[in-house]
Amino acid sequence: MSLLCIKVKCAELPIDRGKKTNTYVTLKVQNVKSSTICVKGSDPVWEQDYLFETNRLDLGLTIELWEKGQIWDTLLGTEWVPLLSVPHCNEEGDGEWYTMYKRVEMKNSEICGTRDPTPFRVKCDVRFELPSDLTHEEALYLQRKLDQINESNDEMWTVVEKHPLGSSQTSIDSDYRSDNSYPGPYQTTHHVNETISPHSPALRARGIPEISSVVIPQETQADIQEKLHSDVEVGSETESRIFMPDMDSLSLNDDVERKPTQTLDHPQSETSGQTDTNNMDNTEQVSGEQGNSVAKEKWFSVFRQIQSGLQNTERTQSALDALNSNRQILKNFVIKPNREKSITTIDNISLITRQPGITSALLNSQASLTDSDLKMHVYKKTLQALVYPFSLTTPHNFSDYTATAPAYCYECDTLLWGVTNQGMRCTECGVKCHRKCRELLNADCLQTAVEKGSKSSASKTRNVVRAIQERIEKRQVMKADLFDQIRDVFVVSNAEHKAELKLTKQAAGDGSSDWSAKIKIIVKRAQGLQAKDKTGSSDPYVTVQIGKQKEQTTTIYGELNPVWNQEFNFECHNTTDRIKVRVWDEDDDFKSKFKQHFNKESDDFLGQTIIEVRTLSGEMDVWYNLEKRTDKSAVSGAIRLHIFVEIEGEEKVASYHAQYTCLHENIFHYACKTNGGIVPIPKSSGEGDSWKVYFNSTSQEIVDEFAMRYGIEAIYQAMTHFSCLSSKYKCPGVPAVMSELLANINAFYSHTTSSSQISAHDRFTASNFGKERFVKLLDQLHNSLRIDLSSYKKNFPTSSEEKLLDLKSTVDLLTSISFFRMKVQNLQSPPRASQVVRGCCEACLQSTYMHVFDHVTDDTQTEKRDQADGAAPQIADEFGPVSPKSLTFWKNLSAVLLAEIADDRDVYSTYLNQFPNELNIGQISAGKMWSLFCEDLRQALRKHGESDRVLCPGRDYLNWQFQVKYFYSECAKICPSLAKSVPEYPKWFVDFTLRWLDDNEVLSMGYVSSIYDQDKRKGFETSSQQSLFSCSVVDVFTQLSESLDIIKKLECPDVDVNNRYMGRFSITVEMILQRYAKTVVADFDNTCEREEISCILMNNLQRCRVELHKLYESMGGASRLDGDATGRLNELQVKLNSRLDELGRMFGKMYSPKIEESVKRMGRELSKMKGANTSQQTNDSILAGVLQPLMDVIQASAMKFDRRCEKTVLKRVLKELWRIIMVKIEKIIILPPISGHTSLQLLTAAKEKFADPARDESSRSLTPRQCAILSAALDSVRNFFYEDGKGLRKNYMDQTPEFKSVQHALSLYTQATDALIQTFIESQTYRDSAGGDENSVGEVNVQIDLFSHPGCSEQRVTVKAVCAANLSWNAGGMFSPFVEVDIVGPYLSTRKRKFATKAKSGTSPKYNESYCFRFGNAAGLDKYELQIAVKDYCFLREDKVVGVVVMQLKEILEQGSCACWFALAPNLRINDAGYTILQILSQRSGDEMAREFVRLKSVQRTENGAANQQDVPK
Repeated sequence: MSLLCIKVKCAELPIDRGKKTNTYVTLKVQNVKSSTICVKGSDPVWEQDYLFETNRLDLGLTIELWEKGQIWDTLLGTEWVPLLSVPHCNEEGDGEWYTMYKRVEMKNSEICGTRDPTPFRVKCDVRFELPSDLTHEEALYLQRKLDQINESNDEMWTVVEKHPLGSSQTSIDSDYRSDNSYPGPYQTTHHVNETISPHSPALRARGIPEISSVVIPQETQADIQEKLHSDVEVGSETESRIFMPDMDSLSLNDDVERKPTQTLDHPQSETSGQTDTNNMDNTEQVSGEQGNSVAKEKWFSVFRQIQSGLQNTERTQSALDALNSNRQILKNFVIKPNREKSITTIDNISLITRQPGITSALLNSQASLTDSDLKMHVYKKTLQALVYPFSLTTPHNFSDYTATAPAYCYECDTLLWGVTNQGMRCTECGVKCHRKCRELLNADCLQTAVEKGSKSSASKTRNVVRAIQERIEKRQVMKADLFDQIRDVFVVSNAEHKAELKLTKQAAGDGSSDWSAKIKIIVKRAQGLQAKDKTGSSDPYVTVQIGKQKEQTTTIYGELNPVWNQEFNFECHNTTDRIKVRVWDEDDDFKSKFKQHFNKESDDFLGQTIIEVRTLSGEMDVWYNLEKRTDKSAVSGAIRLHIFVEIEGEEKVASYHAQYTCLHENIFHYACKTNGGIVPIPKSSGEGDSWKVYFNSTSQEIVDEFAMRYGIEAIYQAMTHFSCLSSKYKCPGVPAVMSELLANINAFYSHTTSSSQISAHDRFTASNFGKERFVKLLDQLHNSLRIDLSSYKKNFPTSSEEKLLDLKSTVDLLTSISFFRMKVQNLQSPPRASQVVRGCCEACLQSTYMHVFDHVTDDTQTEKRDQADGAAPQIADEFGPVSPKSLTFWKNLSAVLLAEIADDRDVYSTYLNQFPNELNIGQISAGKMWSLFCEDLRQALRKHGESDRVLCPGRDYLNWQFQVKYFYSECAKICPSLAKSVPEYPKWFVDFTLRWLDDNEVLSMGYVSSIYDQDKRKGFETSSQQSLFSCSVVDVFTQLSESLDIIKKLECPDVDVNNRYMGRFSITVEMILQRYAKTVVADFDNTCEREEISCILMNNLQRCRVELHKLYESMGGASRLDGDATGRLNELQVKLNSRLDELGRMFGKMYSPKIEESVKRMGRELSKMKGANTSQQTNDSILAGVLQPLMDVIQASAMKFDRRCEKTVLKRVLKELWRIIMVKIEKIIILPPISGHTSLQLLTAAKEKFADPARDESSRSLTPRQCAILSAALDSVRNFFYEDGKGLRKNYMDQTPEFKSVQHALSLYTQATDALIQTFIESQTYRDSAGGDENSVGEVNVQIDLFSHPGCSEQRVTVKAVCAANLSWNAGGMFSPFVEVDIVGPYLSTRKRKFATKAKSGTSPKYNESYCFRFGNAAGLDKYELQIAVKDYCFLREDKVVGVVVMQLKEILEQGSCACWFALAPNLRINDAGYTILQILSQRSGDEMAREFVRLKSVQRTENGAANQQDVPK
């Protein structure tokens, strides 16, 4: 694993400076993303550090520049930096400008380049830290030689490097990385397995300069450059030019043989210990010119130069061999000039190999584990804390005290007021104090007595010392395990341990008479003070007192958040002294001045803080909460103090906090070592402070006593233990402990008291542990936890309950880190823990899917290979995921994926679903697996679709789709979001499913023919005794229903795809039923002789219509089917109905001869009924006799039909019989038989009618009696067909056109001739009677004038025939046309009804002849019409008609006159009502008006007068 260090410095945005921008940078390495904070402006500056851990150097670093938006962020550009081009060094450089690009280029799902540069640039310093997996011997030996190089002050070399451009794939997701600065000089950053960094105090403490800081003398340039040309690899991505001096003069002799355990002495480090802060600012600068970067090959050349100088020394041969083994690693080092000399803080530190699998940020510096001086010092301090701990201190024995002289309180140094009993006095040590100060006085009584008695030689003092010694001896016996364990932890021999213990006991009895310290206190500021003045503010000042020395700051007037920054220096000679810091409100009024004469505390008290001197060491910058002095005090706020302590004899010793860190870490590693490398988890007592228990009882007592003795805060203990646990966070139970620890650390900083207004961020910044150190620790822990959680199925298997509990604790720990960033660090919008866990889970699921996919592929190919018998070379292609025989693969893949999803839902959800409204691992797993499955499925189906040949039958694809559908349905049950959205997989199967439907249609068509032939051979047997249809219908729809069930079982949620399936299936249904109906109709004529089979066939078609409707509803009906399928099936219903009507007509034709014969017999019976008979009984018997022939036929038929036909078919048959009966009655009885509606046919029919043998001369016209009998007969027939509602509806029979025609004909029989003529004129319309210009045979110009006088009983119509034109006639002889005008209407029997002009020659004759028609006013002029005919005059023979036209007077009644051209037609166009009247009038042979009317309306152009085409006007 390599540690990639990135510092995002700044950016250049060439935009208008008036435009508001808010940008941030996103970094991505492998599956880990981090983002900077948002910075406003066109030149943003971040200066944020990030650390990434990766083992894939073949990948790249993605740098993305984003602009923050209100809803969506905008990507401004992307850059991709190959990791192979990133240098290795431990020193931060100036950085490099990276140009952002618009687009990325992909190859095999990986980024391979960028294009389209943008004007945006980002400056970043990108480097790899030097590898820490060198052995101890290698590191010491290499560092020694590099130190020799650094000591030379010759001219340095320079390097110019060109980096290839890269690109990054756009990513919207980002994670947060805290702002990591480097720790201050007074803070420790010691972690297990810490990577050596130039900013790490661990490296400075060794006295080791940065490995990257190498200076090459000028003399070696030529030699190195000469060797460089021979060693540079061809085709290297990094092009570099190096300018170096000659190295011949460089001394590389190793004078001292070093062992792995020997300390490393730096030339500038004389003593071990921690170096003062100021020394770091005085580091020696190396002159020279620094290069931008160095290629890996160049470093290897330098390494060979160093190696050549070592080959002469046999003592270093083992180190040389070790370095040769790391030849590849050293090629990645970067050489840079040494700008800063290293500073030694704590000596005797060695490098440690980084353990794989643990992030480098969790590596603990080994100062506390390997520095013997520091460990020995901590060992002694621990003995001092254990020999006479605070638990053995003797409380004061206070009693009331009456002072005989002025006395002052030992605690507050104020006067003991009162006449008697002014205060309290300890009878043992003589300490005096106020009653209110008794609880604040916490010094040990015996120790105080020893210290006070050491200044005299009284016997009482010796007794006190003896008492202390006895307690120490007793404790040594009772707590021997404590001393034994501390001896084992620090690996001290028994003799040395006894000697040191003796000295410690002696020092405990002697007190602190020889102890001395210099203390510098800087009172910086206060915040949130109480307002004591009437103006709502205060005038605060601070007093600082140590022993008898007291200092005071200046007064800040009218300020509740004052700033002083005043420095005071003290000398302390007693470890029991306390620093008393009190804040006062200065009062300058008369009352205060008066009180000042009698009381030291004339000003108002604002708060205090008491600090034990014994707890101080080194440098501290801390906020202290102001506390009350009495219960009546009103106190709030906090004060910030910067304290420097220099203890005599311990000037170069680490601070107490550093010493505690050393103690805690050594105990921790000792406990892990004795427990087999596993962290021992102490049993929790369940109490509120159980999280403060870090070790077993013995070890816990050691660290607690040390902390109490030297003032180590409980929060520092917790943070130190958290740091230790970070190096072993993979041990069982450790994540739970870390989560609880961090939660309490969060609570400590974020849950501030109401009296203190210091923010959590400020409190954390002033932490003794170090802000940067802890933030860096959390960042790297967060990164490592994300990496581990990204493989939670591997790291936390379901088979281990212990690991699963650790998984839950890991999520809790991530949540605590997110809370820490938000509440304590006060960061803006840090990523939520749920988002982090979701991203990790998705990454794990993706890797799990890839593993499962490959595993199932191998298993499937292995299984098929075993079955292939020697076809192994083709197995990969034949049975791969996209091969035509891959159904087994996809079935196995979905089964394994469902098992993985079930594990997530049933097992991992219990431990990961800690965010109920934001995270559900079961749903995420189902959704992620389904999406990845769909990607591979789409590619496989695409390859199948692109194949030139059919790889699989349609049924195989259908089975494949059923497997996918089952997998989707199982995922949708778990993930509601899948069920809410429409999946895409049905679209990918559309073509293959349609292919199956095509194949199914072909099979179904052949199946229909076979089942019909089989049904025909069996004589169309009914499917059951109760059914009236045959088995073929059942078989057809059984096959269709099965096909539909298969389509419906696909449960396609995509409406469009389902409509395509149903549309295609509707075509199949149409084809099959059309073919079946066509077969039935074609075979129906052959079965008409057998009425039973005919009825079954009609029943079959009707059953098809019924089953089709059921099938239509099963397909979804009108609500779900699209318009095409609905219209197709509805049209199919109409077609089947038409086929059934066709069968009904064919069936009716079979019965038509029987009905016709019965109607003729009925007509003969009716013709016998002459005269008038009013007897009802006689009429009934006559009616029965007339109907007898017809009723015998229809009654027998109806009984058979009722038994053999379904109800709907029966009604169809009855309707057809009803229609036939009505038609036959009208044709045979009422009206003469005609076959057309032309005038010539009408006349022919009239002539033939009287020759009909079915009617004699007397029956050619129905009498009123016969009409009445016939009307009653029709009612009887209608009642028979109605049959009390079981048959046809009366309304239907009354509305049939045949029945209406019969009734109309009967009604006309009873009317007079004039009434019929008037009815005829009213029913006709002669507009466009010529039928247009094509049918016109000429024109005639006529003037018509109407006259009707109201006082006169006569009406007149004057007609003037002006001329004719364009007459079309082709007669062989002379053509002599004339105009004949006839008036037609009622009541004209006694009037002149016809006039004719003289004959003229030519086709356009002129006449100009007028005529006048006179008639009465019994009827209006609108009841009359003029019939104008142009005829060819023929001598001695009948005139021939040229053309005819009718002018109805109602059309010109309003104008009163008309003069226009009329187009002549070959004949008149008469509607059905007119022809019925003509038929009735034609039967009235004795009526002259009737005969003349029929003749006029039957006129037509003779055949030999047909117009010649060339004579027709154009």
